[in-house]
This record gives sequence, structure tokens and C-alpha cells, in this order.
Amino acid sequence: MGAIFRAYDIRGAYPDELDEDMGRRIGAGFVRLLHAEAIVVGRDMRLSSPSLTEAFIEGALSAGASVTDIGMVSTPLLYYAIIDGKFDGGAMVTASHLPGRMNGFKLCRENAIPLGGDRDLPALERLVGKSPPVPPRPITGKYRRLSAMERYIEMLLSFVRSGPPLKIVVDAGNGMAGPEVPRIAARVPEWTFTFRDIEPDGRFPDHIANPLIPSTTLELQAAVLNEQADIGVAFDGDADRCGFIDEEGNRVPEDLVTALIAEAFLQRHPGGTILYDLRSSRVVPETIVRLGGKAVRCRVGHAFIKAQMREEEALFAGELSGHYYYRDTGYTDNAVMTMIRMLNLLSAEQEPLSRLVAPLKKYASTGEINIRVTDKDAVLAGLEERYGDAGIDHLDGLTIDYPSWWFNIRPSHTEPVLRLNLEAEDAGAVAAKREEVFARITAIDPGMRRAAS
Repeated sequence: MGAIFRAYDIRGAYPDELDEDMGRRIGAGFVRLLHAEAIVVGRDMRLSSPSLTEAFIEGALSAGASVTDIGMVSTPLLYYAIIDGKFDGGAMVTASHLPGRMNGFKLCRENAIPLGGDRDLPALERLVGKSPPVPPRPITGKYRRLSAMERYIEMLLSFVRSGPPLKIVVDAGNGMAGPEVPRIAARVPEWTFTFRDIEPDGRFPDHIANPLIPSTTLELQAAVLNEQADIGVAFDGDADRCGFIDEEGNRVPEDLVTALIAEAFLQRHPGGTILYDLRSSRVVPETIVRLGGKAVRCRVGHAFIKAQMREEEALFAGELSGHYYYRDTGYTDNAVMTMIRMLNLLSAEQEPLSRLVAPLKKYASTGEINIRVTDKDAVLAGLEERYGDAGIDHLDGLTIDYPSWWFNIRPSHTEPVLRLNLEAEDAGAVAAKREEVFARITAIDPGMRRAAS
């Protein structure tokens, strides 16, 4: 069971690791953990999601909670429903960007505060492990169906600041952005959309719904050029992550999107606080500070970022994984909101996206590299000793910081992998420093090898 309880959520292969019996146990345990009286539940389009949702709801009802089922929705819509309906908590049945055979649960307390892996998820795992099987179709709590879509779309539309006409190509990845973006398009005539893979389909017939994988956006990039569009937008399966393509058909690095949106926020909210995850380019905090904002570095992972946003009362946060978080949506990540923010930016600036991004390309980076090792702790200790003259911190893994280059290396929570991000002044320096770090790791752990991303 421990394999499916991750650092931020619950995920496993259906039905080998996660089945209906486990779904009932998790539903009952979730209600008991929160002492919840009323919860809301949504699901994505995966083929196993209807039966896992039904099982989770049965478990929740057996524990005495009232359940509102909002059907097939995006994860950000589920977050909105928790906050808008003032529920004690909520559950989204999804495996996000993972292949169709996978499924899982994203679980929240009131106000869409996520259950974290430091305390809540381990406590839930213990409850689930001790609980007896939950019989199907118990009659205890009350059940109802409700649609939250129209209120949610109205909320998103309230942030639209349209101007000159824009042409947009959207690849919904056969995921949960599909039902939402056309509703936005129908209400904003200045924005002309072309859609790809818009119908939700848990088989993912075209490509996996993960915009961080470059191969998944190749057709979108070609479509942007063919349509002479201003921008392309790619969504993941549950629409809490997105990626962007500029008018020249090039992918826009996710951390540079953070800098662009931060700039737009700070024009409206001078002196505001913006969070950025520690893997982001140095240009992100440089941009925030230059514009008079407060740049706050944060750990990787939505549970940590959302908690720190609340502590700092931050306007916005950006993560290298394509998650973007907004105080305006209850400190939650929202990909369709991010699309709206980027389109507002293009309308306001009346400049091509490539031209807006160009000044932010000050440095070169490796992107995230997965390294398989036999002893993660030994590698981290050895690197810290080797680079002892650098600026060092342990906010998340190990960060080594020199004036002209830096790297962060973090251990995976679930496998013998270290994740390396390195940035330097140009591509040549990046290549040289990457090989230097690889050599140091190999000297510490001769079994080191590159792992699949």
C-alpha cells in the first residue's frame, strides 16, 4: 500500500495497485481523518475514474459524510468547488499527466488546502491500513449530484482583459481542459481558437497529456506555424499544468512564464510578493526585484508552495513543472487561469510572445536531469564537501551557488533517483559544469547513470 501513497497525493496502476476496494477504504479514511461532515468529489476522464469515484463515494458515505458529486471536471474546478461550496474537504480522482493505466486521488481539506505528505497522507495511510473492507453501497451519509461548471467559468471570465484580436491554438491532450476552454472561447470573440485533442478521452489516442515532454507538443508547434497563431497552449490531463508555444513555434521555458506573469502582476500590485521554485532561472527573482516586488524562493511541490503562499500572502507562484498558483483562486494552481493571464499579457503588450521572452533568456540551463544512484545520501554529502566554498543551502535537497553558475540536486521520494538542475552564463559553461558534476557524482557513486526523465 505504501507505494501508492506519494509525497503529494495517491497514485497507482489500476487495478494492480489501486482498485475499488482500496478506493472505498481511502474514501472512508479521508472522512474520518478530517472529521468531515460534507465533502465534494470530482473525477477526470480516465477509463477507471467512474468506478474509482463511485467506490470512494461509497467509502465516504459509509463514514457518515454527505457527498456532493460534481462529475467529470478539472482539478482546478474541484478546488473552486471546495472553496465556493464551503465544504470540509474534497477529492479529485485523477493521475494528472500520467498514462491512462494510472489513477489516483488528490485530496484537500477545507479551502482546498492539500493533504501533505509530511503528516496528513501518512496518517491517512495508517487509517486505511487498519480499516476493514467497506461494503459496496452503504446507506449512511447523503448523496447528491451538482454541476459547478457555469459558476467556475464565470469566475474565470472575470479575469479576462481582452484587447486586439489574438489567434490561439489549444491542445487539450484529450483531458479536462477540453470542456472548459471552448466555453471561454465562446464568450471572448476577440480570441480566435483552434482546438486539438479537445474531446476528453482516457485512452489518450494521440499522445500522453504531459506538456513537459517535448515530443507531446510537436504537433501543436506545427499547428501554431500553420495557423500563423500568436500562441499555442498545451494542457495536462487534469488541467492544472500547462505549457506555451510562441508564434515562431518554439516552446517557452516554464520558469520564464513565471517571470512574464510576475511582471504583469507587479504592474497592477507594486511591491507584491511572488514565489518561485528553487529550480527556476536566476532571471526570475532578478525580474521580480527589478520591478519592485518581493521574490521568495520555495520548495518544489504543490503542498509546500500553497502553504508558503498563504504564509507570505503571495499574489502568485510559479513552478518549473508548469504549475502556476494564484491568490485569486484560493492559492491553488490553475492552468486555464494561466492561459487567460498569458493572453491578457499579449493583448496588453501588443508584442509577439517571442519578443517578450527574449530579454529573459539571459542564462543557459540543463533542464531537469534524472540521475540513478545507489546511495543518494552519500552523493549529496560528497557534493556538499566538494563544493564547500560555494553558497550552500538545504531548502530542498542541496543547492550549490557560485556567482557564475549554480545547481540544485534533489532526491526523489519514491525511487533511487536524484534530480539535477544546473544553470550557467552560456551553453558552453553549462556543458562544462554538467560534466564536472557528473564526474564528481561518479567518483562518489561509480554506479551512477542517467535515468529516464
